[in-house]
Amino acid sequence: MLTRRIIPCLDVRDGRVVKGVKFRDHRYAGDPVELAAFYNGEGADEIVFYDITASSDERPIMLDVVERTASQVFIPLTVGGGLRTVEDIRRMLAAGADKVSVNTAAVQNPHLITEGAQRFGSQCIVLGMDARRVPDSRPPRWEVFIYTGADGGRGTGLDAIDWARKAVDLGAGEIVVNSIDADGTQTGYDLELLRTVSEQVTVPVVASGGAGTPEDLYQALVLGRADAVLAASIFHYGMYSIRDTKEYLAERGIPVRLHKTMKNSG
Repeated sequence: MLTRRIIPCLDVRDGRVVKGVKFRDHRYAGDPVELAAFYNGEGADEIVFYDITASSDERPIMLDVVERTASQVFIPLTVGGGLRTVEDIRRMLAAGADKVSVNTAAVQNPHLITEGAQRFGSQCIVLGMDARRVPDSRPPRWEVFIYTGADGGRGTGLDAIDWARKAVDLGAGEIVVNSIDADGTQTGYDLELLRTVSEQVTVPVVASGGAGTPEDLYQALVLGRADAVLAASIFHYGMYSIRDTKEYLAERGIPVRLHKTMKNSG
């Protein structure tokens, strides 16, 4: 059975890691290079780095910060924010990223997914999908948002499930499903959204938005059928460690890669 991945997320604004609630009211959470090195040592399976205002500010991602972050980690690094062209993707991979995450540019130019996948391989192209539940929709529906680094983002009218399926058809090799409604609330992931996406696509799905306890991660993996879980607040502010979280999941029967210094790791 494939191991499930635990992924800390570094939302970077003005060169610093921040964390908000529902993509608003961000507060400082640390230095990206220092945090990346710390999580690498803690046993994280991957790290996700988002320059959250690159798209809304219409500027390139901070290449120097990415390079310094990549130099400190020896696990896969996914980078997103402000990537508009295949050349942007190439530069990020050359800077040390293993995968790139696209959201705004992919919605505006879906062929960017195909072009990136054809040149670098689908395994390098991640769809970072920010979705908000449509109020009072029955059955439930979720709308895709872009420019989400700018005070909550902008609605697109796109149905999230339809967009997830289309992105996979275009060549995306993984989807990070981020619930705007749950982001930063620490009340649990949107399991219904996760499960619906997971059942509709054939690529790995990463849960994002809402983690407050290791139990939330467990629920995302089991009930949400996610292949991996991404979290920020619970790790950045020392509520739970990656080690403790992995041990909790292992005790509940979830296959995880235990750090060599963890108990029961041999």
